[in-house]
Amino acid sequence: MDQLVITGGKPLKGDITISGAKNAALPILCAGLLSAEPILLSNVPHLADIRTLSKILEGTGCTVTRGEDDIVTVNAANIHSQEAPYELVKTMRASVLVLGPLLARFGKAKVSLPGGCAIGQRPVDQHIKGLQALGAQITVDAGYIYATAPTVNGRARLQGALVRTDMITVTGTENLLMAATLADGETILENAAREPEVTDLAHLLVSMGAKITGIGTDRLVIQGVEALHGAKHAVMPDRIEAGTFLCAVAATGGELTLHNTDPASMGATLDKLRECGLSITLDGTRIHAKMDVLPKAVSFQTREYPGFATDMQAQVMAVNVIAAGVATISEHIFENRFMHVQELCRLGADIAIDGHTAVVRGVKQLKAAPVMATDLRASACLVIAAMAAQGQTTVERIYHLDRGYDRMEVKLRAVGARIERVAA
Repeated sequence: MDQLVITGGKPLKGDITISGAKNAALPILCAGLLSAEPILLSNVPHLADIRTLSKILEGTGCTVTRGEDDIVTVNAANIHSQEAPYELVKTMRASVLVLGPLLARFGKAKVSLPGGCAIGQRPVDQHIKGLQALGAQITVDAGYIYATAPTVNGRARLQGALVRTDMITVTGTENLLMAATLADGETILENAAREPEVTDLAHLLVSMGAKITGIGTDRLVIQGVEALHGAKHAVMPDRIEAGTFLCAVAATGGELTLHNTDPASMGATLDKLRECGLSITLDGTRIHAKMDVLPKAVSFQTREYPGFATDMQAQVMAVNVIAAGVATISEHIFENRFMHVQELCRLGADIAIDGHTAVVRGVKQLKAAPVMATDLRASACLVIAAMAAQGQTTVERIYHLDRGYDRMEVKLRAVGARIERVAA
């Protein structure tokens, strides 16, 4: 099992190209199941989660081919199975996104209940409720979701309906959106997630022939079509990866220029980092960031988009631990997303937790210590803290990091970080 060995204390300087967004690429790959014609995707990141989902798709008979660099072709012309097995689904919650497309196109699906990072309960009850509103018969047995579409005029096909979820759910919105594109009639999704990754998926579906209005709002209206066709699509830049590197330069000092970014999707993150003292200049798809002062503590609450992203909470906490002042961080999305706190404290951070709130008192200097990543964003948080710490830190369990960051240590080393991947 690989580890990262990081020697801190060196400012960052240089240019980093941001990869495609993991949270957009995963549902977009699943959308390939909706058509018998291939979809050609560019800006697809090199990630463990992408490889896992590709195996799940290939298990159905779909072909997933990576061409030059970031180009991936998905061809679902010869599907022979509508099952996503536990052995693969258990490692990644986003695998449940095959449920809606398989059910919509083939009238049936068998998908294992998902796994993923242990950051809290992320139930699929809203997915099930929504699909049932579209007429699906669903049972959950022995860890699997069994779903069948109603038979109308001799064929199995979902039926358009009004779907109002009890809570805002990103993957739930994506699953129901994909399912509705092939349903008979009109589907209205109310209380839909507005995350940019949902919007990116909707734009791909439209290019495949779907009829969707309200894109980018919390009310999506979908007119079902008979079939979808092939398309070409570029996956949006990863706003979380970009935010992570901005946090890195905020914590270590220095100057970075990020290329292939989407600043419009990063408003809450950019606001907080400016507040902490990071100088940020936007130029089209480039973000230039400079840090030559001690960070100031910034308080925030995680919320659904356009609020502050839960996926950025840990990374900004890593800046706060060495900032001047006291920050209060409230986590409103996942109940177990403070597991990185005890690892930060091993590096000398001063953090107290009270329920869903963390109080962070900045310290003058972190000191190196062995630490262990507990989830994807916690991994990035520990890398940032280690680069700001005095001495050599070893970060274990970085397989979490590989799920969502495209060769992070390579990109950081290119801008001056002293970071190496080693075999344990």
